Amino acid sequence: MSNEETKDTPAPFGSVIAPHMASLRFSGGHWGGAQITPVEPLSLHPAAHVLHYGSSCFEGMKAFRSTDGPVRIFRIDRHLVRLQHSAELLCLPFPPLDIVENMIRRVVESNESVVPQPPGALYLRPVLIGTHEGIGGAGKPSPEALLYVLASPVGDYFSGGAHPLRILIEDQAMRTTPGFGQAKSGGNYAASLRHVKHARDRYGAEQVLFCPGGDVQETGASNFFLFDDRRVLTKPLSPAFLHGVTRDSILVLARELGYEVIERDFTVAELKDWIRTGEAALSGTAAVLSGVGSFIHDGAELTVGDGRIGPNTLRLRNALLAIQSGNAEDRFGWLS
Repeated sequence: MSNEETKDTPAPFGSVIAPHMASLRFSGGHWGGAQITPVEPLSLHPAAHVLHYGSSCFEGMKAFRSTDGPVRIFRIDRHLVRLQHSAELLCLPFPPLDIVENMIRRVVESNESVVPQPPGALYLRPVLIGTHEGIGGAGKPSPEALLYVLASPVGDYFSGGAHPLRILIEDQAMRTTPGFGQAKSGGNYAASLRHVKHARDRYGAEQVLFCPGGDVQETGASNFFLFDDRRVLTKPLSPAFLHGVTRDSILVLARELGYEVIERDFTVAELKDWIRTGEAALSGTAAVLSGVGSFIHDGAELTVGDGRIGPNTLRLRNALLAIQSGNAEDRFGWLS
């Protein structure tokens, strides 16, 4: 796909790749030196571990051009710890955190000329894959690995900008396997893809909310919230789903703004009751905080409130964006 983008037709999120990348290889029990190069195809043996046994994980974070000029990364420390945990779950070698952080910062510096103005950002994608050559390693971790970092200048995650989303409620299937859901791994996204495709093809829905046995969990790519004028309700953290950095940021801001933050399990029946007068939203690095306008369940369309993005969703979204863009004080030390 062309890396060109016009004012009239913004490129889909993540489809424009910034010109420089970083890479680092692990072999013989140690990491080599990190390199910054032009973006180029990877050279992988067809028997590489990642191609047969799915040994890959990644992260997604954003760098923002502040109103006073400098480009800063949002909560890089939390994203690095999450990437390290994903690597542990996949039994992949992982470099010291300061080395990974330095790679990411060098990628930002190398691509600073393409960092868009707010509300756009430079999306950063560090990826770790197993590269050992051999097709008999299903029960063995890869002793060789490649860590690389891509960047992409981005705008809104959902096409058409901020608008109320249509979400299909899936109350039988799980997004992924219990205990592995908190790994940010391609396998987890692949596991939910057929459900998301079905929701789009049949119902015109933009995402699927997974609620196995009626237990509300997460969508195929985001954490999930319910809001009203006083409260924020979300599922407590568990190994079953991704521990979102944006999720945590929204909860911090909600407490500061005086909301009662409730982290507990809740059901589809409770969700249906809540949305009569309350709000629902998805959160994530890419999506930020996106309001839900309607759900589809058992063939019925359920409108959330008046069908528009709710005022509490907008209030919290705008509070987060203001910090990220430098229009509000970074009271929590999130930008660096």
